[in-house]
Amino acid sequence: MKMPQTLLDRLDEWKRRFGGAETGDLERLLQRVARIRIRDAASLIRLHETLLFLRAYPRTPEVARLADGILAGFADRVEGAAPDPFEDPEISGIAGTSLTAVFSYEVARSLRARHGRAIDIGWDRYDESDRMGPVIARLVPLSREDWPVEAHVPFRRWSGDLGWVLDRLKGPEAAQRYDSMSLPLTWHIAPRISRSAMRLPARKLFCHTEPLIKRNEVSIERELEGQPIPAGRAAARPILDLIMDTSAMRYRELYGFSHPDESGVFRASLGRGVEVCFFGVPPKWRLPLRAYHAGMFFKNGVPAGYVELLSLFDRAEVGFNLYYTFREGESAWLYARLLHLFRQELGVNCFSVDPYQLGHENPEAIDSGAFWFYRKLGFRPTDPAIAELTAREEKRIAITPGYRSSRRTLERLASGYVVYDGPGAKPGAWDGFSIRDFALRGRIPGRAKIAAAKSHGPEVKYLRMLQSNPRLREQFLAKS
Repeated sequence: MKMPQTLLDRLDEWKRRFGGAETGDLERLLQRVARIRIRDAASLIRLHETLLFLRAYPRTPEVARLADGILAGFADRVEGAAPDPFEDPEISGIAGTSLTAVFSYEVARSLRARHGRAIDIGWDRYDESDRMGPVIARLVPLSREDWPVEAHVPFRRWSGDLGWVLDRLKGPEAAQRYDSMSLPLTWHIAPRISRSAMRLPARKLFCHTEPLIKRNEVSIERELEGQPIPAGRAAARPILDLIMDTSAMRYRELYGFSHPDESGVFRASLGRGVEVCFFGVPPKWRLPLRAYHAGMFFKNGVPAGYVELLSLFDRAEVGFNLYYTFREGESAWLYARLLHLFRQELGVNCFSVDPYQLGHENPEAIDSGAFWFYRKLGFRPTDPAIAELTAREEKRIAITPGYRSSRRTLERLASGYVVYDGPGAKPGAWDGFSIRDFALRGRIPGRAKIAAAKSHGPEVKYLRMLQSNPRLREQFLAKS
């Protein structure tokens, strides 16, 4: 049965209906939806994502409870539906579905250890199985009777399952050998470990009885000078496992999620039901110069997106990704709060956005108008030619009702960095800086001191050391 589109449309409208008296209309609509059984994949996907949004942004506690109830039974709903649509990265991870992806050694070991046979080698998706030859020959010497001289070697018979492979790969080259095989892994998403059900235990449900905060109501400058955000240490392992699963089922591997510093996981409450868990990486995995931090943020316990920072002195490159499901939420407010948190905790005060985030070789960011999201929050291009083009586009927008930048123009706007200079920052100080160009020169001021600080303690101490040394900062900037 295909779900009546008018019913789906009515439910979808509630993603934009905030404020005003709540009379129970949404609750009654959810009760009706709960009784309907459908098999159409497109309708199921649309229903799932709408329910997840309403669970993250509930009007009432009862709305959250009803949405959770329907989501809890989603594995039964998708049974028998065409599987392919559910593997799209924007919506993958729904209970009762599966996905196939190539994961790194660290991620594969973590997923297999916690989910067992729910994740295994996807032999039916493996088009380059000959890559296994050199590795299996080391693990099973007699396989050399087969692999070097025979066509269509049945590596499945020689190797067994994923657990067999991981158990036998030992030593410092284990990760390299595993990764060389590019094994596709198929993960059957159990109801409890799915986007439908995974939650960070929330301290208190935040119900949206007022309109959502719009982008034009957000001021990063005002936010950065606001009251401190409560933050403290958190129990590491459950949070890190939740983050790993959430990211992997969306086909994503973030450097920090694969190599987290378990001794330094922090949890902060941003307000309005949003919490962020963030951490650095241990000394073994640290970058030579920049401090690395990553985190995931949750809206009323629902994983909503992730953030990544690369910091040097008072400058931080910020990677921000709000999951597709929640892009009608308070993205500008959330972004400003994250910048506030990282200024508070890391001491950074100049925020830079990489061209990829804006749309350079990233069609998704072009489609979402990412450049204008940052520009309207006060970011400015560092490239004079892009700054001039931005000014021309802003003039056209001001005088031409309904004007929108063309795709080609958006691609040109996205070809350089944008920067936000926080309160007290020297405008333009970091505009010409490129970590890649700097590293290629190979001559690093204070190398010994930096190396020592990098290898001991959390990287926030390293950052504070850099920030307390203005002479060293000027030496870095002089070589830009």
